[in-house]
Amino acid sequence: MAEIRTELPSDVQNITNNTSASSSSSSGSGIVQQTNNPLSRKLNKILETRLDNDKEMLEALKALSAFFAENSLRTRRNLRGDIERRSLSINEEFVNIFKDVKEELEKIHEDVQEMSTCCQDMTNRLKAAKEQTQDLIVKTTKLQTENQRLELRAQVANAFLSKFQLTAGEMTILRGTREGSVTEDFFKALGRVKQIHNDVKVLLRTNQQTAGLEIMEQMALLQETSYERLYRWAQSDCRTLTQESCDIPPVLAQAMEALQDRPVLYKYTLDEFGTARRNAVVRGFIDALTRGGPGGTPRPIEMHSHDPLRYVGDMLAWLHQATASEKEHLEALLKLVNLQGVEENIQEVVGHITEGVCRPLKVRIEQVIVAEPGAVLLYKLSNLLKFYHHTISGIVGNSASTLLTTIEEMHILAKKMFFNNLGLHASKLMDKVELPPPDLGPTTSLNQTLILLREVLASHDSSVVPLDARQADFVQILSCVLDPLLQMCTVSASNLGTADMATYMVNSLYMMKTALALFEFTDKRLEMLQFQIEAHLDTLVNEQASFVLTRAGLSYIYKCVQQYKEEQGPLCNVPSMDAASIKAAMVQFDRYLASPDSLLMPQLSLLLSATIKEQILKQSTELVCRAYSELYAAVMNPSNQYREPESILHRSPHQVQTLLS
Repeated sequence: MAEIRTELPSDVQNITNNTSASSSSSSGSGIVQQTNNPLSRKLNKILETRLDNDKEMLEALKALSAFFAENSLRTRRNLRGDIERRSLSINEEFVNIFKDVKEELEKIHEDVQEMSTCCQDMTNRLKAAKEQTQDLIVKTTKLQTENQRLELRAQVANAFLSKFQLTAGEMTILRGTREGSVTEDFFKALGRVKQIHNDVKVLLRTNQQTAGLEIMEQMALLQETSYERLYRWAQSDCRTLTQESCDIPPVLAQAMEALQDRPVLYKYTLDEFGTARRNAVVRGFIDALTRGGPGGTPRPIEMHSHDPLRYVGDMLAWLHQATASEKEHLEALLKLVNLQGVEENIQEVVGHITEGVCRPLKVRIEQVIVAEPGAVLLYKLSNLLKFYHHTISGIVGNSASTLLTTIEEMHILAKKMFFNNLGLHASKLMDKVELPPPDLGPTTSLNQTLILLREVLASHDSSVVPLDARQADFVQILSCVLDPLLQMCTVSASNLGTADMATYMVNSLYMMKTALALFEFTDKRLEMLQFQIEAHLDTLVNEQASFVLTRAGLSYIYKCVQQYKEEQGPLCNVPSMDAASIKAAMVQFDRYLASPDSLLMPQLSLLLSATIKEQILKQSTELVCRAYSELYAAVMNPSNQYREPESILHRSPHQVQTLLS
């Protein structure tokens, strides 16, 4: 394209040159001749054209360069002809190609025409066939409608049969052999029979009453047959549960659930189970007594018959465990039963199962109790029986269980024998009353009785009997033991002097109080004993005060002061109440004040309680101080006409109290 721009034709170049020369020659003269020359205007326009901005021109030149190979005069002159020839060849090529397309379209048109003709022919034939088969179509439509109606009736009939009839397989399962086993499928089929029996009631409210009654009768008969077979199987299966520990099959539990609709069969099956388990429990109890566990472990219970408490405890523990196990077996058997009184049924059957062991248990416990092993052991046995009665009643309830009745009878017998033993011991105390020992301490019989009481109360505190029952027993035990003891001590001390008797009673009561202080439910008895001790303490306090006043020479003087009356005249005129006599008595009293511990009754050293001894000394000292205060007030009273009373009693009551404290 650059060559085209630079190498213009020679005639164009000559024109350009001539124009330039003329322009230059005319420029000097200032006259422009080119404006009126058309050729010049075209050349100037060509020269001024900016090919870079003319896209169409650029595209044309690019197309021209494709076949414009040589830039010569000949080719430039023939350019137009070449372009026209090229355009002509292109048009000819297009015509040839379009001719092929036209031929193909004509073929397609012919095919379409043939198809149109064929379709028209088929339409005509179908129309003719439709006219000929119109009756057949009507009949076919009627048959299709009838077929749909029959299919609907078949579906209704099948639905009716599936809802109100059993399948052949279900009938075979229900009727089975008499000795055949019962499986899960049996209960599904039985449930299906019950469902049909309930659903058929709907038919009785429609116009299908005859069919409903027939189906109901058929299902009722099938139900009775099935329940009879189920009962026979359950009864037979229960008879095999005779092992000491048994596993309840889930199928048997389902059988009991199904049999609850037939109360009589349900009750008979439970009775059969109870009988089988009763035999197993009795056999297991006898084996535990005589043979022991498997391989000899644990050892037979009767090997411990020499130890009554363990012997009875092992038997009751075995029965407690067996009762709990049997209740678990029954709960597993009846876990699917939802009757209202199922808990009562369980308690009743457990009572029936455990009834068989009552006779051997009663005989053995009676042998232990009648052998009189001692009051303490009898009381422990009584508590043990009471505990297991309470524990087992939590398993079998408060029903009239023969086992509970037997245990209660043994508890009453042991308790009666215990109190008889205590009563016998108390009667022996009173038959031969023991005299107080020289040290005025408790007698041997008292110590032995208190040891017995402590052992009984210790076993009472450690027992697991309910609190209210233990408290009632406690009151009766204390009455049975303490009252005879107090009576024995009173009779034993009846021949003693006042101080000796008070000392002996205080020691005896103190020992009783000490024995009771460690146990519960003894507050009232401790309070009663404390009152009695205080009564005897008052006696000892008065005796000690009298002993001190007598030894200190103030007994007679204090007695005169107490008995003095004003109408007798001045106190100094009373015999032995003159100043000299009082001074002489004060000399002895001063010795007492210097050493108060020197004037103690011998009985005080025999007291077992140091606290009681200190209490007696304190209170007796207060009495001595009070007596001195009354004497001091009488001497210092001017109406008694003592001269220089300060020289007679040179110590004030406060000083005396300070010295004695």
